[in-house]
Amino acid sequence: MNTEILSKAQLWLSDTFDADTQQEINDLINNAPDQLTDRFYKNLEFGTGGMRGIMGAGLNRINKYTLGQATQGLSNYLIKTLPNKQIQVAIAYDCRHNSDTLAKVVADVLTANKIKVFLFEDMRPTPELSFAVKHLNCDAGIVLTASHNPPEYNGYKVYWSDGGQIVPPQDQEIITEVNNVKFEEINFNANFDLLEYIGANIDEAFINASVANGTFDTKGRENLKVVFTSLHGTSIKSIPTALAQAGYTDVHIVKEQREPNGNFPTVKSPNPEEPAALKMALELADRINGDIVIGTDPDSDRVGIAVRDLNGKMILLNGNQTMSMMANFLIKKWQEAGKLNGNQFIGSTIVSTNLVKKIATCYGVETKIGLTGFKWIAKMIRENSHQEFIGGGEESFGFMVGDFIRDKDAVTATLLACEIAADAKANGSSFYKELLQLYVKHNFYKEHLISITKKGMDGAEKIAEMMVELRNNPLSTIDGSKVVYINDYQSSIKTNLITSEKLTINIPKSNVLIYEMEDGTTVAARPSGTEPKIKFYFSVNLPLDRVENTAKIEKELDNKIQRIIKELNL
Repeated sequence: MNTEILSKAQLWLSDTFDADTQQEINDLINNAPDQLTDRFYKNLEFGTGGMRGIMGAGLNRINKYTLGQATQGLSNYLIKTLPNKQIQVAIAYDCRHNSDTLAKVVADVLTANKIKVFLFEDMRPTPELSFAVKHLNCDAGIVLTASHNPPEYNGYKVYWSDGGQIVPPQDQEIITEVNNVKFEEINFNANFDLLEYIGANIDEAFINASVANGTFDTKGRENLKVVFTSLHGTSIKSIPTALAQAGYTDVHIVKEQREPNGNFPTVKSPNPEEPAALKMALELADRINGDIVIGTDPDSDRVGIAVRDLNGKMILLNGNQTMSMMANFLIKKWQEAGKLNGNQFIGSTIVSTNLVKKIATCYGVETKIGLTGFKWIAKMIRENSHQEFIGGGEESFGFMVGDFIRDKDAVTATLLACEIAADAKANGSSFYKELLQLYVKHNFYKEHLISITKKGMDGAEKIAEMMVELRNNPLSTIDGSKVVYINDYQSSIKTNLITSEKLTINIPKSNVLIYEMEDGTTVAARPSGTEPKIKFYFSVNLPLDRVENTAKIEKELDNKIQRIIKELNL
């Protein structure tokens, strides 16, 4: 066994750690050296978005002590930056194993540091935490969730006073404080006078705001047959109530997936981006002839939508398609209400479809582009208070309607998707037909994502090598089309390969590369910030002259994507 690993592990046998933790580490030392190595070869980092990892004892795990260290560091930062006031923090958690227990640990550390805590009495959707931070005038918020990761994972995300996740400079300042905390310095001695449980009152305010922001003067809601699954997650707490309050009466919930369950027993992965996760919902839709299927991830910030294609078959739309439809519908409603005056904007990300920008431009609405993650859209809103934010999204099945919260929100997005479908049906069309009309007007955009996982100690090194190769040996053509621009978000330089001109990218630095081709194709490479993965994003487009040619053009686009993947040896 590596002596450095053993030395780190033996520190967890001291009285700083409870008896159960000491026993778990002792068992690993004696019986499972490989597992011990994985738990101690690195620290589970508190990154710019918080923490996410497998639960268990050790430095590279989510547990009472790693979360306690993060919370003590956050407490130190809040006290230092907000002196002479009663600091307030809201806490929510999802359906995952130990989320309730870990949330209470986090609350104890905060109250031990004389910080007032509003803790949800039970699991709640992540967007409700964002809402609660603003609604209760909190200085920060914390949610315990690992989104759509496997059951053994949990996580910790920090929000700022506007309800958005932390961004520069707060993130690095908080990280510095967290890294300075020793485990023996964590204060777990709770002050129960500073703990207040919250629930029904916030629920009511959140759902009222969701309905107000996510619905319009839409006819035919009672005629839309909706199939909904929470995939064993927290959205069951909000979405059925929100749909009923909005006037959707023909709603069918997948009963096998209705109860929250951190094992997610009916799916391999509780991720609505994957068709397999919505299998039960799609089968129910076929049995009852449903119009639309809605599925959400465990913490209810991502939403997957399936609708009927031209042949009446249920198909899962990708995040780019849903965000394009949602952006178009929202802007159109603003236009109909006479609210567009050139002072509005839509938010998107560097790896999301360019179709959204084309739609917005058509209405005279600006599109602001940021890095992946809704914290950057929240930052756009914060920094552009002189403009009105209509909505925004990203390709990974997230959308946000208005700025009453500052994070992706499956609750309000569900309402908006149903509004689009009900409006189309009432006018003799359908959600899918309206999407095709967008393609006829703006070009048929087709996107594809490949995610490559590199596990273990050398996984990060292999991913780094892939990015170095793409930077040092850039491609000059892709699928026969010249590469015109290489956008390197790590160096903040956009290089024109034809003219050698270099432009500055005015977006925070990130380890992302995007190739732009002469024919409008884009290829992006982005290592994940929370998992040992590298993602490749492909976007291709062609004109669609009429709806009847959809299948032909889609096949051409699919073939083009496959040629590019083969050319890149992915």
